[in-house]
Amino acid sequence: MNKLIPALIPASRIKRKLRNHFRELGFARTNTGELFPPDNSKERYRTLHSQHWAQRLESSMLLVEQCWPKFNNYFASGRDIHPHQIKPRLEVVHKCSWQSDLFKLASLTWSVPVSNGYGRRLRFLVWDDSNGKLLGLIALTDPIFNLSARDAEIGWNVEDRRKRLIHMMDAHVLGAIPPYNQLLCGKLLACLVRSAEIRDLFRAKYEASKGILSCQEKNAQLLAVTTSSSLGRSSVYNRLKLDGIRYFWSIGFTSGYGHFHIPQKLFEEMRRYLSETDHPYSDGHKFGMGPNWRLRTIRVCLAALGLNEELLCHNLKREVFVCFLAENAKEIFCGRQKRPNWHSLLHINAITRKAIDRWILPRSHRRPEFRNWRPENLLAQIKHGPLMSSAESAPSEGAKGG
Repeated sequence: MNKLIPALIPASRIKRKLRNHFRELGFARTNTGELFPPDNSKERYRTLHSQHWAQRLESSMLLVEQCWPKFNNYFASGRDIHPHQIKPRLEVVHKCSWQSDLFKLASLTWSVPVSNGYGRRLRFLVWDDSNGKLLGLIALTDPIFNLSARDAEIGWNVEDRRKRLIHMMDAHVLGAIPPYNQLLCGKLLACLVRSAEIRDLFRAKYEASKGILSCQEKNAQLLAVTTSSSLGRSSVYNRLKLDGIRYFWSIGFTSGYGHFHIPQKLFEEMRRYLSETDHPYSDGHKFGMGPNWRLRTIRVCLAALGLNEELLCHNLKREVFVCFLAENAKEIFCGRQKRPNWHSLLHINAITRKAIDRWILPRSHRRPEFRNWRPENLLAQIKHGPLMSSAESAPSEGAKGG
């Protein structure tokens, strides 16, 4: 039974704003208190993310105004691209660099706001060395601990997962920049996750690292990468193969829990409400509190307001995909083997040649209108919202699995 709260106090205002917000998004309520969207179309997903996206753009407008004049020459027009000559190159992105600003600017083209990730992080600009233009983005971050679709696919127990999750990452940003996405280069970018270069760059950064909390050497090796579609089902990752090698494949769906439908301004009000009771979650995220701090903060506040915690169940299920870089990754994750088998892991140039022949060249012949694209179209896409966007992404929501 809902707690009765006088209408003029902050708690009452938050409850009213939550109910009005869900109503504006078109959610209905089930008998168990869960939210239910009107439909599961990609357009609906974009619409439901639109307010979150608008708030992210508002906070990023200074970046756009400062960086677009400096970086617009890095974005291709359709006539800059010669499909048979595309040549991807990875550049590691470091904090507080111009490459970091370019990454943030380019990520604003995504249909769904891109998160910063959590814990270990590797970000890459993917350049097309045939013309010096930005082809796409890849960002890897620590995976969440509980992801039922992934855990069922691997078949490990809790102890195996605790010991060996260090050998896995999640691709929370993964996609091609327009007009490369029109040539199915999103598939190429996804395949590059399973490349010798990604494995080696991960190894260089993390193989000898120590856990911040455990202070133990981890000897981490990148054996697998997960990702999830930001817009329900995905045609980019599903059954992604080249010459018989599997790159990504579907392993199920998330449970439909998360916090994307709680806008930032309302979340800040919830934090201020918790601060009145000196709740530790109100002071901001600190390392060690886990990647789901925001989710737990909202849950605590809902309980304090006397609202059903099932309001975190938005029932927008994302398709989950996995890529095993080592042939025997499952055996290592489950403790049955120790040495990775990398024999089918290719370098970027070899993957690219196959992807050009399989997807990019045929697409360029079928859909030559990519040549009409201009960089100013990208700026318009950034400013006018997710319903105009067609770039694929896999942003982290903080609660993908369960």
